[in-house]
Amino acid sequence: MAIDNIAAATNSFSPLLTSVGFSGLTGFLVGFAIKKVMKILAIGAGIFFAALMYLESQNIVNINWDKLQNASQNAVSTLTNAAGQFPLIGRATFEPGWSWDKCVKPLVGTNSCQAPHTSYIISGRMKVRMDDGSEIEGGPGDTAVIPSGHNAWVVGNEPCIMNDFTGAKDYAKGGTS
Repeated sequence: MAIDNIAAATNSFSPLLTSVGFSGLTGFLVGFAIKKVMKILAIGAGIFFAALMYLESQNIVNINWDKLQNASQNAVSTLTNAAGQFPLIGRATFEPGWSWDKCVKPLVGTNSCQAPHTSYIISGRMKVRMDDGSEIEGGPGDTAVIPSGHNAWVVGNEPCIMNDFTGAKDYAKGGTS
């Protein structure tokens, strides 16, 4: 009888295990491929610059290294600005007694936090009150999508540690917090 129960439980989890296994394997393979491609690109860039230096040493080409350096710095700046378009994942620790009203509002000058958040609470508890008066409270393992227009505070005597997947870039900035 116990063996039948174990078999039934295993069968009910099989689709989940297969799905997670496939997703995990796919994620691993994509990460592995990206790492290899980036390594090949870095080696290619190194060979390119070594070839330029050799050609210049043989007086085959004349390289304006200052101009090349400026061009590469502009490219890095462009990539950095493009990366700024993607969300910044942040991890925050809010100590007991912390509230947006007391700690952030005086810095940003808005009545409520104007940055949306997609968060995962690791430990501790936090309560959120929306501008419309609705409230939610979360604890360890909880996730939440919190739109702009809210106030939040730590509940209890334990720090609230959370990851924020969407609002960290604009957190505590005037007009957007």
